Amino acid sequence: MAYSLTNLIDDSPQYRTHGGVRDDIEAACARHPDIATFRELGPSEEGAMLYGVRLGTGKRTVSLIAGNHADEPVGPETLRSFVINALANRNKMEPWFRRLQFLIVPHTNPDGEARNRSWIEDWPDPKAYLQHAVREQPGRDLEYGYPSMRPENKHVSSFLEAHGPFAFHASLHGMSAGEGAMLLINRPWTFRSQGLRDAFVQAAATEGLPMHDHNRKGEKGFFWIEPGFQTTPRGDAMRTYFRARGEDATARQFHDSSMEFVMGLGGDPLALVTELPLFLVKNENPTPGRPEKYLALRERLPEIKARLDRGKEVDRLLAPFDLRPVPLKTAMRLHLQALELGLETVAPDQVPTEH
Repeated sequence: MAYSLTNLIDDSPQYRTHGGVRDDIEAACARHPDIATFRELGPSEEGAMLYGVRLGTGKRTVSLIAGNHADEPVGPETLRSFVINALANRNKMEPWFRRLQFLIVPHTNPDGEARNRSWIEDWPDPKAYLQHAVREQPGRDLEYGYPSMRPENKHVSSFLEAHGPFAFHASLHGMSAGEGAMLLINRPWTFRSQGLRDAFVQAAATEGLPMHDHNRKGEKGFFWIEPGFQTTPRGDAMRTYFRARGEDATARQFHDSSMEFVMGLGGDPLALVTELPLFLVKNENPTPGRPEKYLALRERLPEIKARLDRGKEVDRLLAPFDLRPVPLKTAMRLHLQALELGLETVAPDQVPTEH
């Protein structure tokens, strides 16, 4: 049996910090200079140094980034573990390193991570998340800031551009809450990814997660593929959406997504966005294409947050949604499963895995 990427997780993973794990990542690369390179990319707006890693020597190049949204910590933790544990298991990972070259930015947004640290330390308390989660608004949202809206975008773009074109790009994301897992796929690959989709549904089910089915009918560029799958977001679609609403100022806040940027470097890359919930919303009778319980929770969130800010109880308001935290290890496995399935899709003759 070939070595699966889902093995690259510690037995009891914990959320680490961008600065706190840097020495471990840099040291791991230094021990394997023939296949790994650690590189400082440049400072964030508040002075935290972004860093990237190159792993492997293969001809097909892969870009993996996480952290574009400040309140989604699972993706960064997944890529930190990917780098450290892949190098710690170099012999088992050798087929991967020989056939592929990975360009990895474990966290694009260290300033955002710092602002969310209070609830991350209290994980998995949903009240701490609902009260203290911080997410950037349009004009500050890194995922819609490529190539140069913020310094962080510039640094990540320069790192990737120097190694493009890419065969595969993934931006690891998450949802505050959802009725299951979701995966976004760039439109040129929708008709070529049925096997990936079928396998991801099975992987999610194995972890006890249904699919979060939300047919947004093309709103903001999110086109429904099948239950649990939509197309990846596009800055141009966001701009069109807000201009149609007469909100030109908001439209101007949206630049290109990381997926658009990587696709613009040439080639025919598959682009994936993972969307895994921090908290699962239980819905025993889901409506096809419309996650009713999730949407009802979203409507309640302003009231819930206002009560939390005043020190009031919110148990009565939260009870109908039966929020259950998705364990970090579970979410990390599904992120890595999505990456593995994506790589199998673009390079079936190169990826050394078996199922």
